[in-house]
Amino acid sequence: MTSTIEGADELGAPLDLILTSSAIGIGKRLLPNTSWTRLAINLARKPQAVAGRVSVLALELSDIAHGRSERAPGRGDRRFDDPAWQGNPLFKRSMQAYLAAHDTVKGLFADADLDWRDAEWMGFLLDNLMEGLSPSNNPVLNPLAWKALVDTGGLSAVRGLRHFLDDMSEAPRVPSMVAPDAFTVGETLATTPGFVVLRTEMFELIQYTPQTEQVHQVPLLMVPPVINKFYIMDIAPGRSMIEYFVRSGQQVFALSWRNPTAAQKDWDLDAYGQAVIDALGTVERITGSDRTHLQGSCSGGILAAMTATHLTAVGEADRLAGLSLMVTVLDQARAGFAIAAIDEDIAKIVIALSARKGYLDGRSLAEVFAWLRPTDLIWRYWVNNYLQGRTPAPFDVLFWNSDTTRMPAALHRDMVLMGVHNSLATPGATHLLGTPIDLSQLTIDTYVVAGIADHISPWQACYRSARLLGSKDLRFTLSTSGHIAALVNPPGNPKASFRTDAADQADPADWIEGAALEQGSWWPDYAAWLAARGGPDIDAPSEAGVTRLRPLATAPGTYVLEP
Repeated sequence: MTSTIEGADELGAPLDLILTSSAIGIGKRLLPNTSWTRLAINLARKPQAVAGRVSVLALELSDIAHGRSERAPGRGDRRFDDPAWQGNPLFKRSMQAYLAAHDTVKGLFADADLDWRDAEWMGFLLDNLMEGLSPSNNPVLNPLAWKALVDTGGLSAVRGLRHFLDDMSEAPRVPSMVAPDAFTVGETLATTPGFVVLRTEMFELIQYTPQTEQVHQVPLLMVPPVINKFYIMDIAPGRSMIEYFVRSGQQVFALSWRNPTAAQKDWDLDAYGQAVIDALGTVERITGSDRTHLQGSCSGGILAAMTATHLTAVGEADRLAGLSLMVTVLDQARAGFAIAAIDEDIAKIVIALSARKGYLDGRSLAEVFAWLRPTDLIWRYWVNNYLQGRTPAPFDVLFWNSDTTRMPAALHRDMVLMGVHNSLATPGATHLLGTPIDLSQLTIDTYVVAGIADHISPWQACYRSARLLGSKDLRFTLSTSGHIAALVNPPGNPKASFRTDAADQADPADWIEGAALEQGSWWPDYAAWLAARGGPDIDAPSEAGVTRLRPLATAPGTYVLEP
């Protein structure tokens, strides 16, 4: 259960789990398996512990029934904030009984003393089960549902049923987190001025318009995730990473991947690696700089690290001024639940499934991401959309999250196999463009960012991944929040903080003990890091592109708008 697993090395779901569960379907992954059997056997061997837990629960349930229990939700549990959970005897008793049962299940789970693989798997399943059984999700027991019913004269139930039927009619079959018309890409999102200066079958390259009189000579090329649209880096005015860096005097270029169909099923890791190199060559041609900062996020970070290693191996490391990896896991050897949930047989099945279709559907990815955080991304919207009959509030990041993309079957195959075998952690175990990948040979300066609450790329795994690199100047920055909020972290947030230091400790726990906490966003620190390696300041270019590479469209381009 959550409290037990929180003490483990880390929680999360790197690419191998996400890409396999997406192909099979998360529902099938929750069915009973041998881990359930081993849980039952281990508990059967401890009858006294089980009897003790059950008797304590029975006594507490008796106290609850008689109104003598003082049990209350934990600090930060927002499910039971409404005063009726304390004032109404029925609601209060249902809440207390649930909390007591939840603690009993957690205790039994700890008593079972499963090995790490079974513990990770069963912890995930039991967390989802107990979250689903909360009385806050029950329309009869949730006071918010009753209040909405009274306030709307019954219309909330009609609207809630309509929302439910709409959501369940097609994938992803989870509650909607944002209305489909809440934002418009290019109008309210992704609005930083720029131009498409190169379009290939695979990507568009966007050059952003300078907003300072002078710029750093060395440009920045941003490689977005291969399973999402690029505009998370330009999410909205005032919250855009691209906007901030442009205003800091950085020449910024960004790749925008095309949303592939079955016709592009053969696009593999080599094709995407070559695309990054092609974009790099174009950036060099436009800026006249012989060095470029290369930044990659999540799966785009995997691609950026492999491409940088390939360039190093072929004697072209001097083309890179630095490498930046954002919430990127390269080493999945101890990635908790992910490794526990995946094996060779499952990998073969999901590869065959995506090969048959030609791609992995992004809507399936969205469903998996949601079930990895059921409290925040499933049940919160279950209550809002269905029990209260309300439309979810507009939130730009969730709109981006629902703007799904597909993954070509060949890339899906390559990523799954690389994750299953943890190939990047073993020198020469995987290749890019014919080059054996040995991350220890990558010696350029590197800046790595992770999120302390990241459920997809656990920060400890990001830290160990950074230490696979041979960089002598390796800066690791740990931001507040989770996977996306760690990146969309503009200055001005009073709750934001970060730690940053050289990644010179073998154990992530030792690193965090020694890294001083700083208030504010990490963006200024990163901008200063880029500037220190950015060469002299030069006059900002007056127009985008160069001869024979004239602008083709305004930012955010055309590929990002394709469904």
